[in-house]
Amino acid sequence: MHAPIEWRQVGVLAAKEWRDRLRNRWVLAVALAFAVFALAIAYFGAAQQGQVGFHSIDATIASLSSLVIYLVPLIALILGYDAIVGERERGALELLLSMPVTRLEVLLGKYLGLAAALTSATAIGFGAGLLPLFSQLTVSEGWRYTQFVASAVLMGLAFLSIAMLVSVSTRDRIRASGIALTLWFLFVLVFDLLLMGVMVLSQGKLGSGLFAALLMLNPADVFRLLNVFSSDQAQAMYGLATVMPEGWTHPGLLAGVMLAWIVLPFCIALRRFT
Repeated sequence: MHAPIEWRQVGVLAAKEWRDRLRNRWVLAVALAFAVFALAIAYFGAAQQGQVGFHSIDATIASLSSLVIYLVPLIALILGYDAIVGERERGALELLLSMPVTRLEVLLGKYLGLAAALTSATAIGFGAGLLPLFSQLTVSEGWRYTQFVASAVLMGLAFLSIAMLVSVSTRDRIRASGIALTLWFLFVLVFDLLLMGVMVLSQGKLGSGLFAALLMLNPADVFRLLNVFSSDQAQAMYGLATVMPEGWTHPGLLAGVMLAWIVLPFCIALRRFT
């Protein structure tokens, strides 16, 4: 059983992580990159069809989703992979644990500080990116875009939890970075290819319910589903509406699965760390 959490200690550790990311301008750099991508895709997304300018929030979100699935998990994994192992290599972890602070407070403080940096960079970046087009959005479109940004934040937090698990489970930063990049490759690039291969090899015997359950094993796919099934236009673009059972596409269920991806890796990381 863990001792009661001293939230003041957690806040001090989280604030330090936050200040470190502000000091090295990490938050600014990531927010600026997201803002540029959001504005470029919103304004020039239809350039291939000979059209320039903002046309549809659904088309913009569909295009941004493909970009976010690549960038946000990579940024989250890079942000968190050395949170613990880096401190251990520098000898700072032993000094920190010699103070009146528990391992739970250390892990939680570091996670919350990194999560605040990732959340603010994502929200500010994507928010600023569409700010010049704000007058062209209806209230419902603005709310739709807010939901998209929130789902991107949740996916980032899920991969940050995975990064923390990697950080407490490895002995050195080089190995941790290799594992983090491998996980990004598997979740973002390989997982869907393997799933499609299984579907082909099963010759249609893989039921839609099992297919949907397998998609839940990848937070990047959960993010995609959260955004695809909130728009009829996006469903038509991706074609998932024909294979996903209706019960598996409820936003509440998908958000719950994403929250599980945030909590479970962190809990495993805590168990290994303590």
